[in-house]
Amino acid sequence: MRVKLIQPLATTRPMDTSLKARMAPHLGLLTIARIVEDCGHEVVVVNENVALDEPSSGFDLVGISASIDILLRARDLADAYRRLGVHVAVGGIGVTSNPDLAEKMFSTICVGPAEGHWRDVLADAAAGKLRARYETPLSFSGESLLAPSFKSVDTRGCLYDNVIAASRGCPFACDFCYNAAVRRHGGCYVHRTVESVVDEVQTKSTRHIMFIDDNFIGRPAFTRDLLAALRPLRLKWSAAVSANILNMPDLLDLMAETGCQSLFIGFESVNPASLSGVGKGQNNVSRFEALAEALHSRAIMINASFVFGLDADDASTFDRTVQWVVENKIETVTSHIATPYPGTPFYERMRRDGRIIDHDLSHYDTAHVVMRPKNMTPEELYAGYLRVYREVYSLRNIWRRLPRARSQLMPYFLFNLFYRKWGAATERLGRMIGFDRVGAIARRAAYFIR
Repeated sequence: MRVKLIQPLATTRPMDTSLKARMAPHLGLLTIARIVEDCGHEVVVVNENVALDEPSSGFDLVGISASIDILLRARDLADAYRRLGVHVAVGGIGVTSNPDLAEKMFSTICVGPAEGHWRDVLADAAAGKLRARYETPLSFSGESLLAPSFKSVDTRGCLYDNVIAASRGCPFACDFCYNAAVRRHGGCYVHRTVESVVDEVQTKSTRHIMFIDDNFIGRPAFTRDLLAALRPLRLKWSAAVSANILNMPDLLDLMAETGCQSLFIGFESVNPASLSGVGKGQNNVSRFEALAEALHSRAIMINASFVFGLDADDASTFDRTVQWVVENKIETVTSHIATPYPGTPFYERMRRDGRIIDHDLSHYDTAHVVMRPKNMTPEELYAGYLRVYREVYSLRNIWRRLPRARSQLMPYFLFNLFYRKWGAATERLGRMIGFDRVGAIARRAAYFIR
């Protein structure tokens, strides 16, 4: 069979350029690509953020992966292929987190890890009898998780291909997070074997690795074992962790010793009352400064994530957040508007209270106001969200947040200036010389210039 796998076009958020969507290939689709290849079929992978897909009848099966905000685009693609007589199966976090919604939109859906059912999808498609639903428990054995295959994808349209997922899911289930919806369907945290991750790291042509796990310390014992195995490779790496990493100083030491350069952390809010209402028990605002110091003292940079519009937030939240970021010299910031993803406890609460004001799924991207906040107007929330980005990435505040470690200056300037502030210029450069070359230049500059 000929199989096409599609990542639908994502909406560009106001503060982003296409650099975000071109950061790296879609590992979920590349994992499916490996299954297709292992079963002896031809596979083509299309990333619509690089080039729009053109539906044709020259395929026997199309697989589409979608988050909530691109379900509508996924539906348009699925309808176009079905009209051409091509079988279509749709999965991804947008389906797994809310299969009841997805069943109303698609004739065949895939729920849970692809490793558990995609061989059945291929066999049924070959026989011309796709089922309406394929489902694998999200407690699927981590030993059965596969490394992705990059054979079928042209990575020249992306900044990086050095991305690795050592695990899936998160042990926490914050009310507004996809993982809270997934947990309702039996989801949990699972990790690969140490050996499989090390083997994949060694296939990369660079020592700079980006771990894209939801929570790299979902099981600290596994993280310790993995880092111990990776130590001889002398990597430079980054990952996302939860704020309770502060309670693991030995693990922080090991991270620094094995080449950790930066950690993405969901601080979410500097207002304790905002966190108390969304199940974010692992975050303790009174210890945020200590957390920042613990990382900075080990020369680890911080990418801090914040969510605005939670119930205890008011119009003063934005300025207080910027002040905290600058005072604690947080190197990079990612901000979001509180978004009630269908299927999450947060959505059910907002729906029950009659606070959903926008039902267009394409707006559920954390860059639109789709619910009525409690202590400010929707307009104030949106304006404040944009203002945080403008102020954090002003030249003045970029200067005020300079990291103290000399080795961090180049990656700091690359991200703050050439990704955030002047990202449009970097995007134009990528279109001229290739995004993979831009990524390679940035990587070399960040970790080889001192």
